[in-house]
Amino acid sequence: MDSTGHGTPGYSATKDAQLKRLRRIEGQVRGLQRQVESDTYCIDVLTQVSAATKALEAFALSLLDEHLKHCVAEALQSGGEEADAKIAEASAAIARLVRS
Repeated sequence: MDSTGHGTPGYSATKDAQLKRLRRIEGQVRGLQRQVESDTYCIDVLTQVSAATKALEAFALSLLDEHLKHCVAEALQSGGEEADAKIAEASAAIARLVRS
């Protein structure tokens, strides 16, 4: 367990790839800053916002998939209250993603 009381993250096997995705998203956000600084046409900025948003959504879905495959599946094998808690936690995360 880590310092938060959780086990190894589900994405630990793909951590390098996940970090690469986040660096790419960070670059997109920095690109947005440059566009605003250089008074880029609004629609062009909005197009970049849309691309960055889609990239973050794809990252979130990938992370959720890893969580379900690793953390939730592991808890289901153990059963009991831990399984119920992991399912509730995953459901709440999905609800947050759907609302955003």
